[in-house]
Amino acid sequence: MSNNNQKKRNFQIEAFKHKVVVDPKYADKTWKILEHAIHEIYNHNASGLSFEELYRNAYNMVLHKFGEKLYSGLVSTMTFHLKEISKSIEASQGSLFLEELNKRWTDHNKALQMIRDILMYMDRTFIPSTRKTPVHELGLNLWRDNIIHYSKIQTRLLNTLLELVLRERTGEVIDRGLMRSVIKMLMDLGPSVYQEDFEKPFLEVSADFYRVESQKFIECCDCGDYLKKAERRLNEEIERVSHYLDAKSEAKITNVVEQEMIANHMLRLVHMENSGLINMLLDDKYADLGRMYNLFHRVPNGLLTIRDVMTTHLRETGKQLVTDPEKLKDPVEFVQCLLDQKDKYDKIITMAFNNDKTFQNALNSSFEFFINLNGRSPEFISLFVDDKLRKGLKGVSEEDVEIVLDKVMMLFRYLQEKDVYEKYYKQHLAKRLLSGKTVSDDAERSLIVKLKTECGYQFTSKLEGMFTDMKTSQDTMHGFYAAHGSELGDGPTLVVHVLTTGSWPSQTTVTCNLPSEMTALCEKFRSYYLGTHTGRRLSWQTNMGTADLKATFGKGQKHELNVSTYQMCVLMLFNNSDRLSYKEIEQATEIPSSDLKRCLQSLACVKGKNVLRKEPMSKDIAEDDAFLVNDKFSSKFYKVKIGTVVAQKESEPEKQETRQRVEEDRKPQIEAAIVRIMKSRRVLDHNNIIAEVTKQLQSRFLANPSEIKKRIESLIERDFLERDNSDRRMYRYLA
Repeated sequence: MSNNNQKKRNFQIEAFKHKVVVDPKYADKTWKILEHAIHEIYNHNASGLSFEELYRNAYNMVLHKFGEKLYSGLVSTMTFHLKEISKSIEASQGSLFLEELNKRWTDHNKALQMIRDILMYMDRTFIPSTRKTPVHELGLNLWRDNIIHYSKIQTRLLNTLLELVLRERTGEVIDRGLMRSVIKMLMDLGPSVYQEDFEKPFLEVSADFYRVESQKFIECCDCGDYLKKAERRLNEEIERVSHYLDAKSEAKITNVVEQEMIANHMLRLVHMENSGLINMLLDDKYADLGRMYNLFHRVPNGLLTIRDVMTTHLRETGKQLVTDPEKLKDPVEFVQCLLDQKDKYDKIITMAFNNDKTFQNALNSSFEFFINLNGRSPEFISLFVDDKLRKGLKGVSEEDVEIVLDKVMMLFRYLQEKDVYEKYYKQHLAKRLLSGKTVSDDAERSLIVKLKTECGYQFTSKLEGMFTDMKTSQDTMHGFYAAHGSELGDGPTLVVHVLTTGSWPSQTTVTCNLPSEMTALCEKFRSYYLGTHTGRRLSWQTNMGTADLKATFGKGQKHELNVSTYQMCVLMLFNNSDRLSYKEIEQATEIPSSDLKRCLQSLACVKGKNVLRKEPMSKDIAEDDAFLVNDKFSSKFYKVKIGTVVAQKESEPEKQETRQRVEEDRKPQIEAAIVRIMKSRRVLDHNNIIAEVTKQLQSRFLANPSEIKKRIESLIERDFLERDNSDRRMYRYLA
């Protein structure tokens, strides 16, 4: 046979010519075998069955197109068994009901597994092609319809489950394992079964339970106890879900507890008399406050409610504090109270309110609100700093000094009139530097660095100039004594601070007649200084100086007196006179009368410091008083300090004067801001100028709109700006 013939040959497969005859009773016989097997499985007699044979029978039935018969037979056989099972479940008594249901469910699942194995071929081929329900799912659906939704079981099941939950809520111990199995059965039957047959009614019953319970608690508990109970209930429900409910139920049931126990009673809890939020704040109840924060955090507007009540309370107490006449008597105490209040609330926010930024912002805005209600706050804060830097921080570690300074800076940030603070701070710093009474230069400089960081270079440049002057003055004195020391002999010694006019607080120059010994020395210094510096003028600030005098009293007792320059001028007169009238002292010294009266008062009327005697003896100085040296003066100290120059709270006229100086200083700053803005904008309307100027200057002070208006008028007069011809509220910049 040739190859070609091989290639041409086509293979053909032909069907059998004769028909294969299937036994007409084949399907019934086979089904009977399978039906018997299903009965045996349900009756727990499966051990005698040959699964291989059963599988082959089921396989053949599907192959011979009897799939439909097999499937419908399965449905009716399973339904028959489930109806039997439902009767036995229904007949079970009391607590055995759930156990019977659970046992039967376990059996049904085992049976279903075996049936599914036997009918695997039908499950894989016949069911998908005919879009019928797979065997396992079919078994679950039949259980659902014949058992769970059987009227005599359905209601009883729900009531039993809800009853068990209630018993657990009231403190009884229940069989959680059984609960978990039964609830798991409902979940296995599909989400809708779990939700409709259990979850929805469970949530409704829970809402009623907590509504009644919260009402009972709120009538008899204080706020702290109520919150503890609410927290415990919430945790119980979360735990209950973890033990035997669907995890998705957690959000729903906690929502019910939150609504019934917290949201519905929020305002009543917060405002509860003697135990609500304000009492918790007053008594620093961190645990209760933390609990309130965590619970209210869970409900809409919960934190807003706490924050609003806290803010209102803070503002009211702050307002009382800054307007309390008693507190205003002592500026240091006043500022300390503010700091204590701030510390208190900082701690509450950190420990109880989770360091919540919104609460910190509320705290800051409250402080800013009430600190600025008192026009003297800038002055008082500066006095507080003065007190601390003079004596309050002696022997305190550097870290603690920094903490105090940081707290001061925090209060400073709240001030709207930072320039007023600067004015006072400058005056107080000047007195500290000149009297040598500062605790540490490092602390002084540290505060200036903080102010510089906060407000920029302009704010502190003059303050830094004051330190420079102090250092330069030391060098000048060394130079002076090096040049003239030999010719001065053992006469009085002089220490001069040369202060640059612009850097230091402006003082009205008041001359007074110095003792002749001093005048000669001062002239020597003047000629030395002007000889080494050209183009400078010196004017003596006798009202700011101090002096040390050696004095010998009646019985020969000696003391060294530390006095002001004015007091020295007065005392030196008594070297040549035993008795002097007020008028004579005034003529001889030419000290302004208000200063002279204060000076004589401190020399003659302060117990323990009265180196002079006054006739007649009284507290106040009158024009016709006479003064003598107090021969009987004695003190246990060799060095006696008289009338120190401590920064005091300003008197009303001094306050007015400082206020006036501040207003004057603000004018050029407002004008500069207007010019800067107009230079860049060229044309701008009145309201926008005011808004921009206020914004630019708010880091230093709150500009007054009427003052801005006056400055605009002044700039128009000086041809920096002009009004628009058509719209009088528009301004143009004139280059």
